[in-house]
Parts: sequence; C-alpha cells; structure tokens
Amino acid sequence: MRSLDVAQVTAAVQKMVVEANCVLGQDMVGALARAQAEEQSPLGRRVIGHLRENAQIAAAESLPICQDTGISVFFVELGQDLHLTGGLLGDAIQEGVRRGYAEGYLRKSIVKNPFDRVNTGDNTPAVIHYDIVEGDGLKITFTAKGGGSENMSAVKMHTPADGTEGMMNFIVNHVKRSGANPCPPIIAGVGIGGDFEKSAILAKKALLRSVGEANPDPATAALERELLGRINATGLG
Repeated sequence: MRSLDVAQVTAAVQKMVVEANCVLGQDMVGALARAQAEEQSPLGRRVIGHLRENAQIAAAESLPICQDTGISVFFVELGQDLHLTGGLLGDAIQEGVRRGYAEGYLRKSIVKNPFDRVNTGDNTPAVIHYDIVEGDGLKITFTAKGGGSENMSAVKMHTPADGTEGMMNFIVNHVKRSGANPCPPIIAGVGIGGDFEKSAILAKKALLRSVGEANPDPATAALERELLGRINATGLG
C-alpha cells in the first residue's frame, strides 16, 4: 500500500488554485480564437479580442483572469489502496485553499453562513466531492466557480411525459432568462439523471470537460450539438 503525506496535497492545492485563476485553459484559448474568427458582428469580435488580451495579460503577470475568483470546488478521486498520513485529506485541501488565495491575492468570497454574511477571510470552506476508485492514486480537480454563474444555476425535476423536448426547452429557456448574468462567454453544464443532487453534480462535472469535447455516446453527442445550436440561435452574446 502506497503512503502519501497530506502536506503534499496542501502544496499542490495551493499552487492549483492560483494557476486556475490566472491561466486560462488552452481549450478555452482556442475556443475564443475560433469564436473571434467566426463572429460576424464587429462589436462581438472586438469584445472577444478584449477577452483574449485579458487572458494573455493575466497569464503573463500572474493576475486573476476575473475579479470573481470563485467558490473553491474540488472533485477528488481517491484510490482505495492509498494510505494518507499526517492528517485529514479534507483539512489538507482547505489549508491549500487558504494559502493559495492569500498567496495569489485572490478575492475571498465565502461567508460563514448566508444569514449574517460575515466573510471567512480565506475563501474556505471549499466544496469537496469525493469518489473512491481503484488503485493507489489520488486525483484532485479544481474549479473556481464564479458567483455570477452559480447564481444562475437551476434544477428541474421533469416527469417522464416531458420527454427529451421538454428537457431541451427548459435548458434553452433558462439560458435565455439568465441573459448576461452568468458573465459570458457561457459554458452550459447539463446533468440529466439520478436524483436531485446527483443531476446537479453531473452538471458541475460537465463543466470540467474540454470545450468542444463531445459525449462518448453518439446519441447524446447529437443532442448536445442540437442544444448548442438552439442556445446560440437565441442571439445572446
């Protein structure tokens, strides 16, 4: 059985949260370049150009891409044969968030509870989802989930009679109602199936896929293409 000191987790998380807030992923960099080349509106091309320039400056200067540096959300895949030493995994991740948000001068947005609105001052507690998997490895995926997009999240429990069309209409109409509030460019993460919280977690996980990556199931991939076309046809920028 392999052992891992949780101090290494803290150090990795500390680095991870800064990099994620300052360096735009290459999939998104490429998507913005394609969008600017295909955009018909002069204003739209100019706005996308500003987004690309902003990303370049952020990476070069180690500055946040956006002033909203997000709720810290983690997806952890923990190998059942890995032995963690030196403390609790959750505590190690929280400490990495504290250090990273301080080191990177990232905005701390989390409050102790939603009623008194007192800021915790270090962007903790993070939201952590755990999966136990085979092997002795540890994989930690981080996303800085912005408040603007999080506030526009929605869950609807459909009846079987609603069918695929009912689900598609709900998604498109919700994007239209949300407008610019989620801070475009928007990636729509959709989770379907399971119970109330499972579908929400699936939607959050969908946001972690590379931009343009299709679902491995051909039928679902076709629905994704149709959905994207219908969303883009709304004319929302």
